[in-house]
Amino acid sequence: MTEESVDAENAGDDEPDWQMAPDSDAEFPTDDERVRVLREVAEDVYGDSSESRQLSAILYRVSDLYDPDGDTSPEEIYLNVRHIMNIKEQGGLRR
Repeated sequence: MTEESVDAENAGDDEPDWQMAPDSDAEFPTDDERVRVLREVAEDVYGDSSESRQLSAILYRVSDLYDPDGDTSPEEIYLNVRHIMNIKEQGGLRR
């Protein structure tokens, strides 16, 4: 699918692609290597800024999708990220 066809397909949508709910039928088989890599990247990007901590938390939650002991879903991650972005857009929690 080309970029133009993606744009045409999404024409008229109220929300950008990153704000659309994920496919709830997606399956995430256990993948220890993927969990390890995602968590290493999460640790690497964690820093002093709120953005780096938020990104780190998101990566860690995504790693839970591939961890048999993880307790999350794409929908939960999506809703959490959307909530964070909405708060950020409104100026944060401590306005």
